[in-house]
Amino acid sequence: MAKKNAFYAQSGGVTAVINASACGVIETARKHKDQIGTVYAGRNGIIGALTEDLIDTSMDTDAAIAALRHTPSGAFGSCRFKMKSLEANKREYERLIEVFKAHDIGYFFYNGGGDSADTCFKVSQLSEAMGYPIQAIHVPKTVDNDLPITDCCPGFGSVAKYIAVSTREASFDVASMAKTSTKVFVIEVMGRHAGWIAAAGGLAADADNDIPIVILFPEVQFDQAKFLAKVKEKVESHGYCTVVVSEGAHYPDGKFLAEAGTRDAFGHAQLGGAAPVVANMIKDALGYKYHWAVADYLQRAARHLASKTDVEQAYALGVAAVDLALAGKNSVMPTIDRQTDAPYTWKIGAAELKDVANVEKFMPADFITDDGFGITEKCRTYLSPLIQGEDYPPYKNGLPDYVKLQNVAVPKKLAEFKL
Repeated sequence: MAKKNAFYAQSGGVTAVINASACGVIETARKHKDQIGTVYAGRNGIIGALTEDLIDTSMDTDAAIAALRHTPSGAFGSCRFKMKSLEANKREYERLIEVFKAHDIGYFFYNGGGDSADTCFKVSQLSEAMGYPIQAIHVPKTVDNDLPITDCCPGFGSVAKYIAVSTREASFDVASMAKTSTKVFVIEVMGRHAGWIAAAGGLAADADNDIPIVILFPEVQFDQAKFLAKVKEKVESHGYCTVVVSEGAHYPDGKFLAEAGTRDAFGHAQLGGAAPVVANMIKDALGYKYHWAVADYLQRAARHLASKTDVEQAYALGVAAVDLALAGKNSVMPTIDRQTDAPYTWKIGAAELKDVANVEKFMPADFITDDGFGITEKCRTYLSPLIQGEDYPPYKNGLPDYVKLQNVAVPKKLAEFKL
């Protein structure tokens, strides 16, 4: 294929390391100027392609792009926008072709989670369905760690580290106050259907730290009586208890503990806060004084506490995405393939998008203890390597020194498009 430009976009909830993947994509593309022209970024994800709101990344220096590796959030803006099938909304796909043609784009790198894999898969089919050659490569990202085939997902290791650290630190706090004050601390973490992040809270307790932790997983139907009995048991034996609740914890009928009755842009139920629901449940039934917190954006934005393993993998997958494209691949996703647990070793692999799109990876049953409230040694063996290592950003005046790109707009060539 003749030299073409590339389009890169970020999608869905951002992470502490998604920009490290962007850095890998852009730096690698710049090393292959004989094959890849300019890397354009979509302002606010795929919406940037549809509205022809493109960013010229060549306007930023090599130093600025390199600084993306230690900068959290989405440098180009992200979005929650799921494209329908080609049959259901041909208009949007025709618009993509128009924009790609107008800007001579032949490579499409979409950095996101499960819904993004689905969008990338649909775009990969454009060349056959609409007669325009486009190589679509999905760059994996999701704090939920629920993409199949890959050993883990960039963004997860850093969130896991943040939750494990926060759970341990908060537990130390509660333990010191439990005699006359707070006896239960509840922390709510992300994870709509998969309990990987909640499981990370279990890492706070180990052979050197006997911390009483109760975890509520989406994979385990919530049994109120059983849960309250477990909390009471922990408080009576330790004097206090920490509860890690996934936002996706739900009753046997499927209703989320925190369901607010509204839906987001992807049609998912919007959750209004499981932590206060659980905390009040404990107060009403057991009378314990409590405090609760929702990790929310803090857990996925905490670049100052990122896992070095996570940063390295996020960057490597960005590099691999470009390498796959240059090798002529289409409709694929680079993956992390675990080789050994101790020491933890991994290599880059690849998966077909048809096997990734719309498939969620849940916690295996043997990763959860028989009582449904903790993690097994097998789970600990899986999780522990992913939070290893520190990769601190540079600091200035006591605060992390993050980069903000110029994000210079590319002149538009087409008529306005209404979403």
